[in-house]
Amino acid sequence: MNKAAITIKDVAREARVSVATVSRALNGHENVAEPVRQLVLEVAARLRYTPHAAARSLSSRRTNTVGVVLPDLYGEFFSELMRGIDNVARSRRQHLLVSSYHGDQEQQGAALRAMRGRVDGLLVLSPYAESPGFLTDNLPQSLPTVLINTYLPGQDHPVLSIDDHAGAMAMTRHLLDAGHRRIAFISGPDLNFDARERLRGFRDALVAFGSGAEGIELPGDFDEASGHRAGQELLAAGALPDAVFAANDMMALGCLYAFTQAGVRVPADVALAGFDDIPLARFVHPSLTTMQVSIAELGDRAMTRLLQLMDGTSTDGTGDKQTLVPRLIVRDSTTPPSGH
Repeated sequence: MNKAAITIKDVAREARVSVATVSRALNGHENVAEPVRQLVLEVAARLRYTPHAAARSLSSRRTNTVGVVLPDLYGEFFSELMRGIDNVARSRRQHLLVSSYHGDQEQQGAALRAMRGRVDGLLVLSPYAESPGFLTDNLPQSLPTVLINTYLPGQDHPVLSIDDHAGAMAMTRHLLDAGHRRIAFISGPDLNFDARERLRGFRDALVAFGSGAEGIELPGDFDEASGHRAGQELLAAGALPDAVFAANDMMALGCLYAFTQAGVRVPADVALAGFDDIPLARFVHPSLTTMQVSIAELGDRAMTRLLQLMDGTSTDGTGDKQTLVPRLIVRDSTTPPSGH
């Protein structure tokens, strides 16, 4: 079947329902049974049917709902991101339909396809966006979409992201400037864009410094438990590094707990730094040196950009890229007592 020629009648015929039922299902009307809606959405996705934008605006009212698809909802990063998104959504009387897929590529594809007809626009944070065809296969072509923290060469969607590479380089330089030469880095999940960029920044800063600096890399998963495991691994290895740089604050806090349990003093025995500046970072003891990312602002800007796309008031090009640069926040965890 010629993809360009697919009409609503083709979807109705394949799904064995009326054209009116297909229209109601795709436009998010409530008087469609859920199994029927799912069937219509699956058939429309399989046939790659995209409602004509002009016809859709005539036949349906807006849902006043925005879809948000995230890899997870757990942890300070996602709660802060959602806070920023929600603040803008509420001010514009938009509802949010939030879906998380817990790192499964197939589930995320299904989550994206399920948004069809239910939302007026999409915010997507996806480690799979770089996979060939992933977004084009799963995103409705006519649906306004903004990507968060996703690198996609040649893509047509606006992207808002954090300059993780520059942030990690700045933190590594700070530790080197303080005289630390053996620096351990606790990395994040392999598929995560932020994690990869932060690891790249750490490595590049060490290379730029030259000989005399040594990097030790440990696996992590952006949660407290993996930071705790990395701390225990460093303790078991014997000679501690001069400093530990965790790719996010949650892992830094887990590592701090492992050191505290073992009687290792931070920063007197080993310096410790994180990334993100989650609210908890300033309240632990010692307070955590970190790279400040305004996560809520990232959500705020992404939602604002999406609403511009939906309203047709955007002045930027469709594939524009906005980057937030993190700021170094020096606290007690990297500042040894005077005379040390």
